[in-house]
Amino acid sequence: MASEDGTWIMHGVSWEDPKCLHSAEEAIKSISEMGFLPLFKNEISGFSLEEYTVPEHWFGGDPADDPWSWREVIARDGRVVYGKFFDKKAGFISKEWLPYFVNYRRDGYDFDALWDDEKASRRQKKIMDLFAEEHADDELYSFEIKKQAGFGKKADGDGEKNFEGTITELQMQMYLCMRDFRRRKNKKGQEYGWNVAIYSTPEHLYGYDFVTSAYKELPSESGDRIFTHIKELYPTATEQQMKKLLK
Repeated sequence: MASEDGTWIMHGVSWEDPKCLHSAEEAIKSISEMGFLPLFKNEISGFSLEEYTVPEHWFGGDPADDPWSWREVIARDGRVVYGKFFDKKAGFISKEWLPYFVNYRRDGYDFDALWDDEKASRRQKKIMDLFAEEHADDELYSFEIKKQAGFGKKADGDGEKNFEGTITELQMQMYLCMRDFRRRKNKKGQEYGWNVAIYSTPEHLYGYDFVTSAYKELPSESGDRIFTHIKELYPTATEQQMKKLLK
């Protein structure tokens, strides 16, 4: 997706193109085969879900053929992980490749160790504390996280700032992902409004042992795996382009 003369332009293929993805299920299978894929067009030509879909179908609201709606279906399905993983923008990582991204992006650190070594911010800590083992909640609406972690304006003064930036950082570091999208519920249990992102930890989805299974190798080795794989898929990608999206 790019802005040209003030108009947002989607880039993709026709419905009849052999490369075209026609459904969320086809997208899941394709992402699983590729390993990882950003949602929108970027500097590496062809390296996005957008470029494998029909431009006119985006934002139509029908999960049957709207790729924007697919991201909700994919996040809910669980075979592929969804979040802001590529240059602080949305994308998908297959279950197979998840441990390598976790090891590389976390630099071998669980969050508690990151905090102990003073490499995490106080804002990040307030969010991650909501997902700690002693807490019952493994999945939280974005607005619940914002409120419970003390972001935004408060009656007794200003709360923490930069919620969106902080939760994006935690996704880039592979500590959080978007697990689902659901509508809010009122006091009577009735749904209302738009679907809202539900956040969780990768460990909650797949278990600690699996998510951290690449810790046995150096983070740099996991990084080399990722960079080598993308170079095999897109030989024309430059080092600078790959670092921008994957580092």
